[in-house]
Amino acid sequence: MEITRLLADWGRGDRSALEQLTPLVYAELRRIAARQLRREEQGHTLQPTALVNEAFVRLCGGAPSSWQDRAHFYGVCAQVMRHILTDHARAQLRDKRGAGAVHLPLDAAAETVVQESPIDHVALDDALRALESVDPRKARIVELRYFTGLSIEETAEVVDISAMTVRREWTRAKAWLYRELSEGGSR
Repeated sequence: MEITRLLADWGRGDRSALEQLTPLVYAELRRIAARQLRREEQGHTLQPTALVNEAFVRLCGGAPSSWQDRAHFYGVCAQVMRHILTDHARAQLRDKRGAGAVHLPLDAAAETVVQESPIDHVALDDALRALESVDPRKARIVELRYFTGLSIEETAEVVDISAMTVRREWTRAKAWLYRELSEGGSR
């Protein structure tokens, strides 16, 4: 509950709350960053610490946010990290002019097994944006489950729906993304 209280205080503009909050959430944010970076190619230039720091810079640079709870905060942090990785991947593709980007599907194994192959953040980001335009709730569930690593129950709490609905929507979202990534967006 201390994290939730500090998030609320920070959201109201209390900078000392942010100073107290940082050491309490840092380890979990680093775990989220490491999880996302495990999907990257060997030799990726970003490290978990740098990803967490960049995410914090982006979060602290904007207007104060009203955080629902710690799960909401971690979900937003994971979303920011995803955007950082996508921006990084887009910049590298721009530099290499598309030199051999590999399109990988988001599949059922993502729920329990860490992917060993690198992920194409640009394709995944495009697919998630397309899913968000069709079904924002399913896109949010993917962000919370896949990028943040929240459980079904934690996701249900953040999205304010039942765990059974999260399971059903998670399964449908994975199928939709698999099709989108496999077919390159052609319907």
